[in-house]
Amino acid sequence: MDSGNTAWMLISAALVVFMVPGLALFYGGMVRSKNVGNMLMMNMASIAIVPILWVLFTYSLGNEGTGALLGGFDAVGLDGIEGVNDSGVPKLVMVAFFMTFAAITPALISGAVADRMKFSAWVAFLTLWSVLVYTPVTYWVYTGWHHTGLDPAALDFAGGTAIHINAGVAALVIALVLGKRRGLGEEDMSPHNLTLLLIGTGILWFGWFGFNAGSAGAADQSAAQALINTFVAGSAGMVGWVGVEWLKEGRATVLGTASGLVAGLVAITPAAGYVGTLSSILFGLAAGVVCLFAIQLKDRLGYDDSLDVVGIHGIGGIVGGLMLGLLAQETVGGQDGLFFGEPKFLLSQIIAMTSVIVFSAVGTYIIAKLLDATIGLRVSEEEEFAGLDVSIHGEAVYASDHGSVIDLDTSAELADK
Repeated sequence: MDSGNTAWMLISAALVVFMVPGLALFYGGMVRSKNVGNMLMMNMASIAIVPILWVLFTYSLGNEGTGALLGGFDAVGLDGIEGVNDSGVPKLVMVAFFMTFAAITPALISGAVADRMKFSAWVAFLTLWSVLVYTPVTYWVYTGWHHTGLDPAALDFAGGTAIHINAGVAALVIALVLGKRRGLGEEDMSPHNLTLLLIGTGILWFGWFGFNAGSAGAADQSAAQALINTFVAGSAGMVGWVGVEWLKEGRATVLGTASGLVAGLVAITPAAGYVGTLSSILFGLAAGVVCLFAIQLKDRLGYDDSLDVVGIHGIGGIVGGLMLGLLAQETVGGQDGLFFGEPKFLLSQIIAMTSVIVFSAVGTYIIAKLLDATIGLRVSEEEEFAGLDVSIHGEAVYASDHGSVIDLDTSAELADK
């Protein structure tokens, strides 16, 4: 066992776990005050359920095996997971590290369905989606693509395709199935607490260093490169987003700063250990600008992605995957991209990302329609009007909300008016 590598991977796993409550605060700050508790619960449900599935069988299906499409059942219940890997890290530590990725991915989707989805339906959705969509996709990205004949094989250093594109596509599909929030365009739905939003953003950035640098699997040069790229791309993402916002609107905003930071982090994720530091600046700038314009299209396209999961995670992941195909350097790690003499690598990236987009869209649609036809996806009009904190969870996050809570019969009368 290599104690240095092992210590780094233990820390990295803990950092990614911290990202889940960080994401809950990030999203919680963006919703209206009457739905904060529901958003916190949606995120925490993911880290409650997914690790149990991971230990029981999804780790085995998503990581163990030699097939092109799916792993096997040899490691069910983590049977036989012992010893150390080639970096001297206990295999159980790596199982835990990858488990954190599995937990945060469906949590990302929760931002697209804010304010209107049944909590029971959310629990069922994240369970089915984790098993039927995330598990095969993560196997393809980190194992299966190497058996497809793509030469060179597509790459994804820390989850740009497996996590962000996958979750972004799923967010778009389930938002379309759910429909728009009632009152959208007529009521004020701006973020209720920018302080909470920025605290969540800071926690996400802090955890992202474990997310990306930990994906090197060791405390080595690759981890160092991923760490500095994560820092620089996040900064450049803020500059790109706020710069355009300032030029167009004449002001810089806290929401734009936080959104640009996350967009830059998303874009560098698939490439963190495969590109040079100067390239990471381009990743961040491009994501900040492109993602800003992407979220401005949702009104024209007619879908309600409540907290811009599609525009930031979906589009940001695509930007990162495409730019990796252009700017990857074998001297840094992995494979040369188009700008360094290997045009076929960009084609491999496009094929790989397209396959995940199609699979995630179809799989998510089937799950969403099945749940809608059985238990129903959406809360009632009365529950949505009253707020999900009180109507679904029976509690209000802010003390001031207790005095304004109304029963559902009264809220139904007000909704009719």
